[in-house]
Amino acid sequence: MKKYNRVVLKLSGEALMGDKAYGIDPQKLQDYVANIKEAVDSGIQLAIVIGGGNIFRGMQANDTGIERAQADYMGMLATVMNGIALQSALVKAGVDSRLTSAIKMEQICEPFIRSKAIRHLEKGRVVIFSAGTGNPFFTTDTAGSLRAIEIGADVIIKGTRVDGIYTADPEKDSSAKKYETISFEEVYKNGLNVMDMTAFTLCNENKLPIIVFDMNKKGNLLKVIQGQSVGTLVNI
Repeated sequence: MKKYNRVVLKLSGEALMGDKAYGIDPQKLQDYVANIKEAVDSGIQLAIVIGGGNIFRGMQANDTGIERAQADYMGMLATVMNGIALQSALVKAGVDSRLTSAIKMEQICEPFIRSKAIRHLEKGRVVIFSAGTGNPFFTTDTAGSLRAIEIGADVIIKGTRVDGIYTADPEKDSSAKKYETISFEEVYKNGLNVMDMTAFTLCNENKLPIIVFDMNKKGNLLKVIQGQSVGTLVNI
């Protein structure tokens, strides 16, 4: 049985790299699609926001010499490329889906229209939101939070390579302890890195819960949707 009816799944572009240095690992893409299909088959309405860091990260503008706003637009296009790959893999797996973009490119994907996106979800289609918010200086975390609020999602779930939020980086500090649940206020107070501050504040102000979990573990996505104790829940 599902606990949540409408969910936004936030994935990083880097997650698609697998063990590669850049680009998309076909096996990792297939693994994610299998998890997504399992969740959708449970009857959930699922939307996805994916980053583009495996192709180009706008915030690397200082390293490239490209002006920040222009670099961010390049990053938005990278998210569209990932969205195309994800949609193609979903369709191949028999999952009905739609790719939307905050930047108009009608030959490739639909423009984001709130009412139309909600209608797709109601018809059981997975909706992929690409191109961020369509504006530079905003991350895909912020895009995910914004879209979740716009479509009236019950929760935004952030798939990462760690199984929740810890008191410190568990990959660097073996004594770090995991939070099962934590409040927005505690995250602020302890300076924990959950999402960028703009995205996190949007969720807090709109009372949108956040779940951080390990997307790389098979079956975890379905468990989160069912309300099982997986990852860390951030709530009021």
